[in-house]
Amino acid sequence: MKVAVVLLGLLALQCVAAKVFFEDRFDSDFAGRWVQSSYKGKDQGALKHAAGEFSDNKGLQCSEDMRWYTTSAEMTEEFNNEGKPLVFQFTAKLPKKFDCGGAYIKILPAGLNQKNFDGDADYNIMFGPDICGYSTSKIHTIFNYKGKNLEKTDEVKLGYSDKDEFTHLYTLIVNPDNTYDIQFDGVSKASGKLEDGWKFLPPKEIDDPTDKKPSDWVDEPKMVDPEDKKPEGYDDIPKQIRDPDAKQPEEWDEESDGEWEAPMIDNPEYKGEWKPKMIDNPDYKGEWKAKQIANPEYFTDDKLYHFKSSKFVGIEVWQVNGGTVFDNILVTDDVEYAKKMADEVWKGVVDAEKKLKEAEDAKKKAEEEANKKDDDEDDDDDDEDDKKEEL
Repeated sequence: MKVAVVLLGLLALQCVAAKVFFEDRFDSDFAGRWVQSSYKGKDQGALKHAAGEFSDNKGLQCSEDMRWYTTSAEMTEEFNNEGKPLVFQFTAKLPKKFDCGGAYIKILPAGLNQKNFDGDADYNIMFGPDICGYSTSKIHTIFNYKGKNLEKTDEVKLGYSDKDEFTHLYTLIVNPDNTYDIQFDGVSKASGKLEDGWKFLPPKEIDDPTDKKPSDWVDEPKMVDPEDKKPEGYDDIPKQIRDPDAKQPEEWDEESDGEWEAPMIDNPEYKGEWKPKMIDNPDYKGEWKAKQIANPEYFTDDKLYHFKSSKFVGIEVWQVNGGTVFDNILVTDDVEYAKKMADEVWKGVVDAEKKLKEAEDAKKKAEEEANKKDDDEDDDDDDEDDKKEEL
């Protein structure tokens, strides 16, 4: 019985200890909460408290094309995530036409000069979608570790089809056991050990610098077939020949036009430059690789996840097409609260957007059908007028 009471007590303490360090659902204008940087001058885009297309849900909107957007907000308190999860979550609604740009957000340490916040400012995490046509469509996740910004070693593909005009949810969970989970709309896109996903640590093994490739090592998988010989007369076959079917034009005058010659055409007998056949090399030993030895510079770190100071949330992006709406930004150590917030807020927003879009599509379809009907009636009237004129 006492054990059960102790466990319940510990659980209660954990629930009390869980905190929300930053949350902005943009229910009201963000002026006063967010500070816009002036470092980009006239290239700094205007931020608005607005909703996107077929949406009543307002957020922080990047309203202009071909502009930088740089703004930041302070957390309720400085956050040290030692021994705790770090959950970074937000929604972003990209405009229908979004050719190129980022929609990621940063967590930054204490000491940020908000008025001069720029791309060189130190940050802990940069997270969110990065899209530029069909070539780049991914969820950026960059960690700062010992002064270096580390990109994920393999891309977390967003999939161009995922980039639509609806609001989407982006979630990053960093756990105190050095694991992570990157989610899109509540579904895991990538997860595992931090050290496997980013180059936090030196490799455990390296090439043995004393190991050299043997002089007789054969690393060519193919070789020229020694039995293959060039056929006799092969080089005598011309690349082009006179067209045997061409006829001298009747109006051709040899005195004024000169002697007539048939035009040149590609020779169907020509086979190109002769090259001997390639065969498998019987002496091939495969690609040579040096022996692996333990890396003397390798070390372990059980606190890859740890940031001593997190104090600000910042947006620093370039957008070709304006219109992105950021909303529901959350920094917490409570995974369950983040899930609850997503269920309560994001799903309702998307459901409402889909209903509005369905209504808009139905209205557009009705207008198109009405216009088509008017055009058909006009064509019928024209046909009747033509018949009357004939009579």
